[in-house]
Amino acid sequence: MILPRGRTLLLPASPGFIWGSLLVALMLGLLPLGRLVWMPDVLAVVLVFWSIHQPRRVGLGAAFLFGLALDVHQASLLGQHALAYAVLIYFAIMAHRRVLWFSVPAQALQLLPLFAAAHAITIALRLIGGGAFPGWIVLLAPLLEAALWPIVHWLLLAPQRRAPNPDANRPL
Repeated sequence: MILPRGRTLLLPASPGFIWGSLLVALMLGLLPLGRLVWMPDVLAVVLVFWSIHQPRRVGLGAAFLFGLALDVHQASLLGQHALAYAVLIYFAIMAHRRVLWFSVPAQALQLLPLFAAAHAITIALRLIGGGAFPGWIVLLAPLLEAALWPIVHWLLLAPQRRAPNPDANRPL
């Protein structure tokens, strides 16, 4: 693949760093912040990031298991987040080659409908299960997740940007 002008060649991502970042995102999702429906889902953003950048390492199985862990912790309908994360990651993997050609703000705009669809799935399952509608403030969560995308992109690609053995004779 030919890199677009201005992009640097990245080092491979360490599997320990990938799974560590996913576990940190899960721990952020487990923080007792109350039942704020407008809070962005950091775990969903990190799952989408790794499924776009490393689709062979983070896929549907990981998304489903992380979703089940979140369902068990929140005592919500079992499978609610698991289904939403699986659908989210499925469409992220389908679009990962196209998304990578855009700039980071344009990537956030491309991913906004995916984040909105994941929240729509969880709300629909909650309503089918007999829950109450959380209000229109829930529309703020996908917007905040798309706004988090550049920050997550910068943080998670930072370890890959360094040169392994820099010297004056090697241009890369």
